[in-house]
Amino acid sequence: MAEANEDVRARKERERDELYALDISGVEWHCAPGTEEHEERVEIAYLPGGAVAMRSSLDPDTVLRYTEAEWRAFVLGARTGSSIWSRRG
Repeated sequence: MAEANEDVRARKERERDELYALDISGVEWHCAPGTEEHEERVEIAYLPGGAVAMRSSLDPDTVLRYTEAEWRAFVLGARTGSSIWSRRG
């Protein structure tokens, strides 16, 4: 049986809370090959369970975290050129 909308919302909220509760102080941050230390760049870190953290090199204290499903959707959209922003009228 499919999950009810409120069950899906509750599960997603739990996943988000667990993701943001992770201590990521010791993670290894990666950036695109060929970028220099002094350049502005996006950095990512791989977290347990396939999750990913992302930050800007200019603001390393602000970190966004994505579940594995969210990250896969983001990467797939980037690879295919799909974007929710391109659908706006």
